[in-house]
Amino acid sequence: MLLTEPSSSWQAAAACVGLSPSVVFARRPQQAAPALRACVACPVRRQCEAAVAPAESYFDGVCAGRLWRNGRPVAARRTRGTAGTTRG
Repeated sequence: MLLTEPSSSWQAAAACVGLSPSVVFARRPQQAAPALRACVACPVRRQCEAAVAPAESYFDGVCAGRLWRNGRPVAARRTRGTAGTTRG
């Protein structure tokens, strides 16, 4: 999650390096999808979460593989028809 050049070694190793701030700091899942995908394989997720402390800072955006809004994780939405439906 970078606005400018990385200021520490963990930031330089982040999978989101080079992503647009509008993607990293998106408030909606659809716009944040590229950053969320980058987090999946990111080697510095723990360092990111510790540095950003999203729950303590009312953070908006993607941090450590989760989308945050006002310091709270945004629940992943299920697609229609997949939540416990059975046919038979």
